[in-house]
Amino acid sequence: MSTLAPYDAVMVLSFGGPESPEDVMPFLRHVTGGRGIPDSRLAEVAHHYDMRGGVSPINDENRRLIAALKNELAARGESVPVLWGNRHAAPFTVDALREAGARRIVVVVTSAYPSYSGCRQYREDLAEAVGEIAAEADPQSGVGSGLRIDKVRPYSDHPGFVEAAADRTVATLRAFLAEHGPSRPHLAFVTHSIPVEMERTSGPHGGAYLHRHAEVVEQVMARVREIAPIEHSLVYCSRSGPPRQPWLEPDIGDHLRALSADGVDGVVVSPIGFVADHMEVVHDLDTEAAGIAAELGLAFTRVPTVQDDPRFVRGLVDLLEERAREARGEVVTPVSVSEEPLPSVCAPGCCPNLRGERPALCEESR
Repeated sequence: MSTLAPYDAVMVLSFGGPESPEDVMPFLRHVTGGRGIPDSRLAEVAHHYDMRGGVSPINDENRRLIAALKNELAARGESVPVLWGNRHAAPFTVDALREAGARRIVVVVTSAYPSYSGCRQYREDLAEAVGEIAAEADPQSGVGSGLRIDKVRPYSDHPGFVEAAADRTVATLRAFLAEHGPSRPHLAFVTHSIPVEMERTSGPHGGAYLHRHAEVVEQVMARVREIAPIEHSLVYCSRSGPPRQPWLEPDIGDHLRALSADGVDGVVVSPIGFVADHMEVVHDLDTEAAGIAAELGLAFTRVPTVQDDPRFVRGLVDLLEERAREARGEVVTPVSVSEEPLPSVCAPGCCPNLRGERPALCEESR
């Protein structure tokens, strides 16, 4: 029996991004749909993509991840198709599900942490896609009906993610110290800022977004302390909300200025909040933060994201198999660095939508 039974397909579900200059504005309009943001404001953000030929790096990152997942699945004797769907760009989620023709699919999202934007919003989009496909179903042939989708749990606590992040951070820090030898280096862990209220309501009991990041930071720092006593912090990038709405702080740019004023002369940035090189990584960190560091005279480098690191890929396949065992009704003990792994099936209202209720998949009382 397949270790992924009862699933007949795997889907990698991601945010998406433009692949040409012509795609940029339609992509940004899709991301901000319904918020009334004028094109003049979107054009400012579009410039970030224009600087890179109108192409987001995330799509090629996802292609490499999918290829690595297929290879790992094949090595374990699995031949199920691996689909690719995006929330905001082709291949759109509903199109990928429609074209696949699969009946039961297990989904892994390219977001490791629990929050509305990192988990529930994807589940809402899945619910909408399933509803759209059901509405198209042929009642006589049954084509398009009976589609069922499950999702793996948030996986920032899985050793595959943590070990890959730790090894890449340690390797980058070693090289940085050898090259620059700053007298007072600093390690800044970076993640995507979210509204304070979204963080407060994240996870089954609230506060899970920050709590899970703190767990990863401590796991990585346990490795870092083996090579150097170094100060560290958790900071944020990519704030996009209105000024009156509180978001998690400090911003990485502000933090670099504060560190410089305090006598720090070198900074290693570890983007543990991201599994791949989103635009938030290559622009907010590699361009803006690196530019600020240069202005301040700070030695600066950035740790690679986990991307298609073999440990990360093996961990994702382990999570797919874990979810399959749950679907078969087996008792599963999640592999985790945390004392309290998050569930695969969310309680109703977990990571609530602050703009209003929308149906979400993978949500039910146990």
